[in-house]
Order: sequence, then structure tokens, then C-alpha cells
Amino acid sequence: MQITRQADYAVRTVLYLAGVENGGRAPTSKIAQLQRIPASFLAKIVSQLSVAGIVQTSRGARGGVTLAREARDITLLHVVEAIDGPITLNECVTDPSMCAFGDKCAVHNVWCRAQMDLVAQLSQSDFATLATAQRAGDAQERLACDQPTFPSSGSTVPGAPVAGGPSAHHRRTR
Repeated sequence: MQITRQADYAVRTVLYLAGVENGGRAPTSKIAQLQRIPASFLAKIVSQLSVAGIVQTSRGARGGVTLAREARDITLLHVVEAIDGPITLNECVTDPSMCAFGDKCAVHNVWCRAQMDLVAQLSQSDFATLATAQRAGDAQERLACDQPTFPSSGSTVPGAPVAGGPSAHHRRTR
């Protein structure tokens, strides 16, 4: 599973707005420039975030975009799902009848646990905390996510696809 570029841009947009002093407004042109998002693409993203109740927009000379609620009340999960829809690692997680092996599937529980872990991590990551860390320059040490590892040993999985690499079998398309 890989979030779309649109969801990544939405996360950057909300993180930027979470860092604006006193919940102030920011012009979309400034967000687009500073976050390196094509302006026309940003307009679509802001519209979706507005429909989801994450941002508010206003037109005019003093217009712009602001968060619709406190940054601490907005999570990565809210933003990703507002853009990409519900997170689903495999269709059998939400509809077990989609699995040809039914109750005998050895991987179903792994998919379910992995999805629950991902959803939990995203729902625990709020934008007030992320903005505070960004302002302080306290971004956590960047994890090396390019090689899957076995948690207990730290050894890499031979022949495993690189994270973010092609995986046509489980990639969700939009």
C-alpha cells in the first residue's frame, strides 16, 4: 500500500497550516510555493479537505485557508482518508468473502493486524504534535524504510520488494 501523491500533498498542507501563528489564514499561492505543490492540484486538495471538515476557505483580499478545528484534533488518518478514502491493505480485510481460501486463509489475520497497526499509528499522530516537532527541529531520527526487516533480528528480508516500490499484487489504484 502506498498513499497517493495527493494525500502526501494534503498532509504537507495541513502540517503547514498547523504551524501558522494563532490559527491564521494562509493564501493557497503561498502554501503551493512553500510546500512545492502545483497550484491547480492544491486547489483540488483544499476542496476535498474542506468537504471533510479539516480546513476552511475564504475568498478575497484577506482570504485563504485555515484549519477548521484545532490541530491537536486532526490526525494523519483524518487527512489520508479524506483524500484516499478508507485505508485497506487487502480487500479481504473489509470483505472476507473476497478471499478464495475463506476461513482457511493463513494470511488474513496478518493483513488485519497490519491494517489495525497502521490505522492506530496514523490516528495517534496529530498535527499539533507534528507541527511542534517541526518548529523545534525535533523531527525524529529518519528511519531507513527502504529495506524490510524482521523485527526480532533486524536482518533484511531477501528478495522482498523495497518499500514504496512496485507491488502490483496489492497496490491500490485511484
